[in-house]
Amino acid sequence: MNKVIQQVTSFILPVTVLIIVPLCIERDISVKHTSTLVTGLFIMILGLALMTVTIMSFIKTGRGTLAPWSPTKKLITTGLYGYVRNPMILGVFTVLIGESVAILSHRIFIWALIFFLVNNVWFLIYEEPGLGRKFGDEYKEYKKNVPRWIPRLTPYKGR
Repeated sequence: MNKVIQQVTSFILPVTVLIIVPLCIERDISVKHTSTLVTGLFIMILGLALMTVTIMSFIKTGRGTLAPWSPTKKLITTGLYGYVRNPMILGVFTVLIGESVAILSHRIFIWALIFFLVNNVWFLIYEEPGLGRKFGDEYKEYKKNVPRWIPRLTPYKGR
């Protein structure tokens, strides 16, 4: 039961970032153009696909969740993580960009940029040093070979 609670509560973060905050900052949610709605929906689907694959990697490979209170027990370097170190954040960022395009919202676009910037600082100051301590040389080698934000063209295979 504890594992189910951890997995359910780990969805609090994306729901807050992708739904609650945008609804709070953009009260006039209306479709202005069908073409931007379709484009935005396409972008959101791509982001949700990235998020889904990443969440499954957290659960299956890493034996944890995306939430800081239930972190992975194993370093994930396969799947999307073989291409880029932070596919979850890229997925969330992509969904936010899709939301901003769908309803032509500069407020949500600014929120997406703030979200990305805050996460970049978080990774530099807290998460990456913590992963280095937790996973040692394995993480250092991975970090040296896999970019933080711009995906590699071929997957990292490790040593």
